[in-house]
Amino acid sequence: MAELIAVPLKKPSDVDVIKPLSNVIKSTYSNANNQKDYTEAIVDFSKLRNNALWRAFEKYESSLEVIYSYYDQLCALEGKIPAHELQIPFKWKDAFDRTIFGGKLSLTISTLAYEKVCVLFNIAALQSSVAATQSLESDEGLKLAAKLFQQSAGIFNYLKANVMMAIQQEPTPDISPETLGALSALMLAQAQEIFVHKAIHDAMKDGVVARLASQAEELYADALKLFQKEIFRAFWDKEWVPLIAGKQAGYRAMTEFYQSLVCKNNKKIGEEIARLEHAVELFKSAQQRSNKPHLFQDYANRAQRNLAEVKKDNDFIYHERIPDIKSLEPVGKASVAKLIPMPEVFSSNFKDLFSDLLPVSVHHAMSSYDVRRNELVNSEISKLREMTQVLNGVLASLNLPAAIEDTSGTELPQSVLEKAQYVKEAGGIRALENSMKELPDLLQRNKELLDESERMLQEERESDDQLKDQFKDRWTRTPSSRLTEQFHTTLRKYREIINNAVAADKVVREKFENHKEGMEILSSDENTMINTVPTGSAVQESSVVAQLRKLMENVEALKTERDVIESELKSATTDMKAIFLSALAKDSAIDEPNLSVESLGKTYGPLQKQVRDSISRQEQLIADIQRCHAEFTSEQSGSGSSREAMLCKLAAAYDAFKELKGNLNEGAKFYNDLTQLLVVFQNKISDFCFARKTEKEELLKDLTSNLSQPGPLTTPSIPSHHAGIPGQNQSGTEQSGSSQLPYPTHFQGGMPMPYGAGPATPYPAYIAPPMPATYNPYATMPYPAQGNYNPYQGMPPTPYGGYATLPRCGGSQHHPQGHPY
Repeated sequence: MAELIAVPLKKPSDVDVIKPLSNVIKSTYSNANNQKDYTEAIVDFSKLRNNALWRAFEKYESSLEVIYSYYDQLCALEGKIPAHELQIPFKWKDAFDRTIFGGKLSLTISTLAYEKVCVLFNIAALQSSVAATQSLESDEGLKLAAKLFQQSAGIFNYLKANVMMAIQQEPTPDISPETLGALSALMLAQAQEIFVHKAIHDAMKDGVVARLASQAEELYADALKLFQKEIFRAFWDKEWVPLIAGKQAGYRAMTEFYQSLVCKNNKKIGEEIARLEHAVELFKSAQQRSNKPHLFQDYANRAQRNLAEVKKDNDFIYHERIPDIKSLEPVGKASVAKLIPMPEVFSSNFKDLFSDLLPVSVHHAMSSYDVRRNELVNSEISKLREMTQVLNGVLASLNLPAAIEDTSGTELPQSVLEKAQYVKEAGGIRALENSMKELPDLLQRNKELLDESERMLQEERESDDQLKDQFKDRWTRTPSSRLTEQFHTTLRKYREIINNAVAADKVVREKFENHKEGMEILSSDENTMINTVPTGSAVQESSVVAQLRKLMENVEALKTERDVIESELKSATTDMKAIFLSALAKDSAIDEPNLSVESLGKTYGPLQKQVRDSISRQEQLIADIQRCHAEFTSEQSGSGSSREAMLCKLAAAYDAFKELKGNLNEGAKFYNDLTQLLVVFQNKISDFCFARKTEKEELLKDLTSNLSQPGPLTTPSIPSHHAGIPGQNQSGTEQSGSSQLPYPTHFQGGMPMPYGAGPATPYPAYIAPPMPATYNPYATMPYPAQGNYNPYQGMPPTPYGGYATLPRCGGSQHHPQGHPY
């Protein structure tokens, strides 16, 4: 009676999880707000996987806690890693394939969802193994066995309902919905059997045991119907179906036997004899059907003895009529075994290795907020810088403040000397030339990374197309073109960025050439500058000159004030992480747009008001400067036009030098940041190609082994999704290419869809790739002409297209100090 069935475990394969996981975390979470190194956590995760998957085969109770921890870690990680990002080729073999070389049926899918399904199957299988080895003579053993069988039944039932949603393609036979449903029914029947043992062990009333046994018989009958389906012919272990059939008959016999004891106590001699006769027949049937002569033997002996005694007593004393067994009232059922639902956490002492990583929904909300924030900050900084450039252009065209500092003879104005001193301390024109020489190498490095990424995708696609042409309809995996659509979109986006960068570099070089002569003069020594600048006459002091000097002080104050505003715009922060986590705790969805707008208004509203006020005051300041300068030029005499033109040229060269110096520094940072992004992007493509290569090798192995077989394979043919699921193929293990989705393509903005949460959406909206997290100086280059001179005349509009406003994903991007490309 105590022979219990344990489900075999799926066989895992070793796989490198460290490199792909490192790539995903680095690309998704590596930003200025999160510099934590997860290398140790990733290595611990790899060790946990290896320990959990192989310890399970020891089939000890202690092994359960290890595999529980791994499954809980998978669940926690799945909520923090975008489903479409991770490319680990998880390969699992069929649990019931018992070919001589260790199993041929296997499936490789590169998703955490598939890994979770297989680990969950092994949890249920290991629970059945541990339960089957418990001592049924002890109360602790009975309780643990009952609990584990019920948990196992619940897990198999959960997988039955959700496995197709999780893997989105043809499963191996062991995890097909039909198989999982049969295993769930078997585990539940065995759990009920344990309760029968418990009732007998606890010396409960005979009527209680009879009702428990009656329910066990019914559950075994349900399991037998599932196990005897034609699709499972030759699939199960050869002893399973006979044993289940024997258990059904045996527990029907147990029901009659214990109900006969109830009749004995109630002095119903005739009914007692009828039930015992039926019990004896059923016990014999159980042994014959199971091919196990010892099955229920103790109870069969007791029933035989009781029958002989009661017949003897009835013949000599009671002389009661023995009724037909069919006319007797059926024994009631006591349903105690239940499907235990999936717990939120299996492990009793689970510790999340990646507790610092944000949930995907919060991470996406943070990324969206950062995009909104960066757009706002960049817009306001662009306004300030644009207006400052306009102001500089007006002053340069009017030769201010040099015009009011001019002295007689060859002496240079103090403002010009200060400008020259700044240029020389910054390395002069040679520093700009050296920085410009670095950009082509940085650009070429990025081009090569992008070209290599494109080459890997092209090579993988050509290999897939070639095998498709070779094997025709038997090549059933998803075409590369369907899986690489997002990669190619990202490639085009990065290619566009590089093309825009080339255009921006051209703008920088043109500006450098336009102001090269003036910057060379400012980079020279003072004597050279004196000899270069034509002589002039002394400035005639007047109230207009005093007003202009006061206005120049106001200009410097305005610029200083803008530097402060820009610094505050860059440094202003709000703890959106806490806000989004709080919103997530209150509701399953985060209202990111409203929360972001509200937070941005509180944080940046006052600063935006300061920007508007600064721009408004500049308009009045420029009007006052132009009015006073007109009066100044009418009062002054002897100011040579050639000297004034040269001083204007030097002022414009100084402004260009400062701008180019910042642009080149930011340009180099942009290219270096882009290199890091392209390296991560290339690693993702490499992981994808490796996963596809692994899957290709598995499929080729199956196809070539099939070709070498002289006739049909004897491996059982499990239908795809079986009856009851519309539109699914029921022609064995041959997969349908149209329904096969081995690689994740869910680019959704929120939490990855749990099993059964809703319909699969293979190709949702595109999410733009991550961009270099710096300000684009070229987005603000063209400025309106003011006055008589525009140093930026002819500048092409926004050559970079403004990276600052490009949509991004894959990390909470941040604009560092400098605010560029």
